Amino acid sequence: MTIDWSDDEFTNIAHGFETLAVRGGYVRTQEGEHSEAIFPTSSYVFKNAAEAAARFSNTQPGNVYSRYTNPTTRTLEQRMAALEGAEAAVATSSGMAAILCVGMALLQKGDHIICSRSVFGTTTVLFEKYFKRFGVDVSFVKLTDVSAWKAELKTNTKFLFLESPSNPLSEVVDLKVMADLAHQNGSLLVVDNTFCTPILQKPISWGADIVVYSATKYLDGQGRSMGGIVLGKKEHMTEVLTFVRTAGPTMAPFNAWLILKGLDTLKLRMDAHNAAALELAKWLENQPKVERVFYAGLESHPQYALAKKQVCGFGGVVAFEIKGDKDAAWRFIDATQLISITVNLGDTKSTIAHPATTTHGRLSPEERAASGIKDNLIRLAVGLESLDDLKADLERGLKAV
Repeated sequence: MTIDWSDDEFTNIAHGFETLAVRGGYVRTQEGEHSEAIFPTSSYVFKNAAEAAARFSNTQPGNVYSRYTNPTTRTLEQRMAALEGAEAAVATSSGMAAILCVGMALLQKGDHIICSRSVFGTTTVLFEKYFKRFGVDVSFVKLTDVSAWKAELKTNTKFLFLESPSNPLSEVVDLKVMADLAHQNGSLLVVDNTFCTPILQKPISWGADIVVYSATKYLDGQGRSMGGIVLGKKEHMTEVLTFVRTAGPTMAPFNAWLILKGLDTLKLRMDAHNAAALELAKWLENQPKVERVFYAGLESHPQYALAKKQVCGFGGVVAFEIKGDKDAAWRFIDATQLISITVNLGDTKSTIAHPATTTHGRLSPEERAASGIKDNLIRLAVGLESLDDLKADLERGLKAV
């Protein structure tokens, strides 16, 4: 299948990140609208039968059907490719759909994956339960143990998959080292960069082959829509897009428009998330009822030096273990009044969750233990509220422990 990955003239000009986030990838229609247009259409009308045939055979560029392409979604894809420094991007219906599409497009029976244990719980389930069902072998290793990754490499290892920083413990691995390790074996490095966004980290610049996002999180930034993005080289994205067009996990035009609007303020929001999360992480570290805080911006973090080199900010997610057990963690969460008890993150509103019984609840106790998910662990995704108000709400939680 021939795919037109050409960018618009604006995106091909060198611009600053903030400018690309607001204007990249968009060509106005003949109406001259200032805000990006939404195209809520399932299909497109052709001038004649010959044009329809040419579009379907890919001998003429243009839209065919919104499972294939949509102008609003295409704008988002071009803008994200420009922000990431990738050759091409493909939008999907969710972050998990993005990971699924990478696997379905690039894997075949007999292939092998190495995956970090420190990933979103549903990612583990996808690989362990579903990919294995179709004859793909999967090995799980500790994210920060490069020797463990090396030991699991096989001649049929198709790709290495990881999150850095990880969800929810903010573990960090050297992406350049991992890219070199993958490429020396003829494998691909796939990085879930949801926690950082291209504002804070560009994995492709460190050698990653494919980057995936849950656009539901920081890219939208306001808890309004679902979406995912896959980015990388055109040869890989052609395979991903072909699968998306065939199987249909496409992003809805309205969701693409919402995420485009989220990108307008991405830099401003990430700067604010970073500053607030760092202050709260330091504050939590000084609370007697808190056993340990997991945040890469703290000097106590084991990969602090590496994180400083690799990212331009440490993100908005802070995890911490309180003194006690699951019941103590639940009492803490239930005592908060301002912070939303929900598993989403990257929102303007702060959220709080108990990973062991929510995001990682489908894992076995042994799998959670191997991933460092204890019963007294709490994940806080810091929003944009007043820091004084957030501290007061966390103090309510501490008093309940």
